[in-house]
Amino acid sequence: MASNTDFVQYIADQCSEAGEIVTKKMFGEYAIYCDGKIFGLICDDCFYVKPTEAGRAMLRTIDMRPPYEGAKDYFYIADVDDRDYLSALVSETCKALPAPKAKKK
Repeated sequence: MASNTDFVQYIADQCSEAGEIVTKKMFGEYAIYCDGKIFGLICDDCFYVKPTEAGRAMLRTIDMRPPYEGAKDYFYIADVDDRDYLSALVSETCKALPAPKAKKK
């Protein structure tokens, strides 16, 4: 089941204080980026964040799940209504993630 575009936009809006948020449709679902770094996925109207120690320290509840069959576990974020919390989580997660690789020309 594909994610609803309204839900995808809601998640992007909720994370917007962390930086420039962009979503890209991938394989029928969505990847979500902050300032050029992919930090999460939106699959089946559920929000997942890449696991980092910085993110783990901020989580209210740690719930690891694969966003789709065969995927590695990500942090499943059930509480998507607290904008300040999500923006802070995204910001700290992105600080801990490596810079995106340069694209080949």
